[in-house]
Amino acid sequence: MKLFFSSFTCNCHCSAAGNMIEVTAKLVKGPVYLAGEIVECYITFSNPPVSLHKRAQSNSDVLESLAWASVQIHCQCSTNSRVTYPDGNLYTAEQLSIANTDTSFAPCRGERGHVILSTKPRILFCDLRLSTGENKSYLYSEVLPSEAPPSYRGQAVKYSYKITVGTQRVNSPIKLLRVPLRVLVVVDLAPTNPFLETQQKETPFDLAVQVLQNITAKRSPNFYNITNTRGKVVRFCLFKQAYKLGEDIVGTFDFTDATVPCVQLLVILQSEEEIAPGCKRWSKQGPTVISYSKFHEVCYNLKHSQLILPIPLHITPAFSTDLVSLTWRLHFEFVTSTATPAAGASQDTWQGPSTLDIETMVWNLAVRIYPSTHLQMSGGVQAQSKYRVTI
Repeated sequence: MKLFFSSFTCNCHCSAAGNMIEVTAKLVKGPVYLAGEIVECYITFSNPPVSLHKRAQSNSDVLESLAWASVQIHCQCSTNSRVTYPDGNLYTAEQLSIANTDTSFAPCRGERGHVILSTKPRILFCDLRLSTGENKSYLYSEVLPSEAPPSYRGQAVKYSYKITVGTQRVNSPIKLLRVPLRVLVVVDLAPTNPFLETQQKETPFDLAVQVLQNITAKRSPNFYNITNTRGKVVRFCLFKQAYKLGEDIVGTFDFTDATVPCVQLLVILQSEEEIAPGCKRWSKQGPTVISYSKFHEVCYNLKHSQLILPIPLHITPAFSTDLVSLTWRLHFEFVTSTATPAAGASQDTWQGPSTLDIETMVWNLAVRIYPSTHLQMSGGVQAQSKYRVTI
């Protein structure tokens, strides 16, 4: 962790209320990070300049002061009624120590759930004094733990990350400024891999990017013959099994050798949220399935068709913790018919039948979804990266 500070005077002329200090936090690289990456945030404390009229009425410079300021990153986990913690009544030592006081720095104050991860609090300063128009900035730098869970907003479980800046005037309550982060995890990057230990010059972030590129760049087409009790419906080809956020899932449907007519098909990208067996409130709870991108096509009498299914940037890649696991799949629905396509006088005059006897068959195919690189995520998702509070 690194802290740097600078002091400068703002020469702009703007009106501001007296007896106030403005605290601003700005993320250097934006709000999206990989576990193991360095988070950098500029934190600025300002005593805003007063208007020329108020300055003329004042005989002395207004000096504002803060007793101290501290900063910390923490991950908060909240659950709904379907989840029970193994130690359901256990609170963290931090939460117990600050339950009845507003004079202790507690990043989790006022938030629901459990603190499952927190970095060491860092003191920015003690006894800061700012004259009118003066600013002082600090660069807060911290490494996100590699074993951290990802940011996740599921149906039963939520993981959320924040940088919390706490500061206080003398004899006043603590003010908190919270800066949300989105943290992504590369699940196949094992920290105990002996091969990784030889890469002395590479940072965990560089290593994670390499793993992402290697896993998601491999193209190895897989073919699947989809059949029902009456015969072959279609041959499906998926060009690769692993994808990054923001990519398109591309595949082809080949009906050339089909013996069962397929009237229409539907493909849905779905997530499955599974609560760990020891954390289920009811033993028979099944996974929660959420649908995202959809592809639909009427394919009656077609020979070939192509699947293009975008992966949203805002979803959470697959992961697993002691509490919950998330997996991804392609859900297929094929509407088939027992009828044989009618032969017309020519292809120009042929029309589909007005009615058909149909039945629907479903099939699920697992896919692996990984994070994108920092630049791809920052370019595709617009999110606020600057926050402020007035004391």
